[in-house]
Amino acid sequence: MSGADGGPLAIVLAAGLGTRMRSRRPKVLHPVCGRPMLAHVLDAARAVGSRPPLVVYSPATAAIRDAFEGRARFALQAETLGTADALRAALQVAPADVDECVVLSGDVPLLRPATVQRLVALRRAAAATVAITVAHPPDPRGYGRVVRDPDGQVAGIVEEKDADPATRAVGEVNAALYAFDAAWVRARIGEIGPSPSTGEYYLTGLIAMARAEGGSVVALELEDDGELAGVNDRVQLAAAEAQLRRRIVEAHMLAGVTMLDPGSVLVDADVEIAPDVVLEPGVVLQGRTRIGTDTVVGSGSRIVDSVVGERCRIWSSVIESSEVGDDVRVGPWAHLRPGASVGDRAEVGNFAEIKSSRLGPGSKQHHFSYLGDATIGEHVNIGAGTITCNYDGTAKHPTTIGDGAFIGSDTMLVAPVTVGPGARTGAGSVVTHDVPPGMLAVGVPARLRHPRVPAPREPEDPGPTA
Repeated sequence: MSGADGGPLAIVLAAGLGTRMRSRRPKVLHPVCGRPMLAHVLDAARAVGSRPPLVVYSPATAAIRDAFEGRARFALQAETLGTADALRAALQVAPADVDECVVLSGDVPLLRPATVQRLVALRRAAAATVAITVAHPPDPRGYGRVVRDPDGQVAGIVEEKDADPATRAVGEVNAALYAFDAAWVRARIGEIGPSPSTGEYYLTGLIAMARAEGGSVVALELEDDGELAGVNDRVQLAAAEAQLRRRIVEAHMLAGVTMLDPGSVLVDADVEIAPDVVLEPGVVLQGRTRIGTDTVVGSGSRIVDSVVGERCRIWSSVIESSEVGDDVRVGPWAHLRPGASVGDRAEVGNFAEIKSSRLGPGSKQHHFSYLGDATIGEHVNIGAGTITCNYDGTAKHPTTIGDGAFIGSDTMLVAPVTVGPGARTGAGSVVTHDVPPGMLAVGVPARLRHPRVPAPREPEDPGPTA
């Protein structure tokens, strides 16, 4: 049984500030692959049932509650007196119908959801009081040691600071992921005494207690691939980031994404990439970016919190919080700033910049141009050097350019201004007033003219016929 609310209660211990990080930010809020460390742990915690995870925080880590409000429940550990005290604080606010709980550390971002599920399944299958995870790392220093009885059963866990030399020589260590019979742990958590060396209350004391009462303790042995390694300093943070990025990159390649140099590509955890996308060396995809099928993202491109459609070509460009349609060409060295939207089949060329603007389908913006707070229609040509002068020193103003308009090179569009459908501007014009549909604006300041109608060409003489 696992309670009336569907599954065990996952309790995440996150009350420690993490002083070795040398940071004012709580340790578990440091990002790993674009997400706070704790977010990865909560994903694993949610794998065991539908109950919201319960996160234990302290006054020093109160920012955790603000960062994850609505995504978890919380318990306050008023003083950080150890892991047993943190678990006690969690159980005080846990729902009464919980009969199974899983305890996780908030600083293990590499934890896989499947591992948590395996631990729960093991405890249930054995009807055990406690299930723990163990490993055999090459260097066991820093870990609690697992002590077994003559029959090979887990008899207890001894923290390294409390271990004698013989116990420290044990190579089997506690990986700090637990599953408990909730009713039993509620009854016993207050009986744990302080560590003789640190004065803290360690929940590992529950293991020997369970065995002393005739309860069973089962162990899930894990390969030492760093999955349950805690992050305590910036060096370990970088190592966790590198390992998780390798996982992410490999998963995308197995799903049909081509990466010409996977080791040079950085992809955040929340990025979505369709099959048959090609990522060239040095690409960075961050945040909640989505890339459509058959798109090629060229070397040196950085795309952040943006949507790029199908069959696009992004050349050495930066795209931030923007939307790009299908069959679009961007770059090289273009910059789409937040709020940019580029329609299907449009082109954004060398050193072009767009901010809070819409470039319509089939339109072209090439060469050293800037569109800010602008709405551009379909099949518009934005000439080289064109600038929308959207800021008057006090406020931003809009520019609107209608379908089929032609904006000549080095045009200055002084907002607010509208260029009508089919209108044109001459090279070097400074447009300070609206240009009606079909009209031509030329000069400084620009004056309106009717565009010249080219004289019909004489048909060429086809020459003598046979």
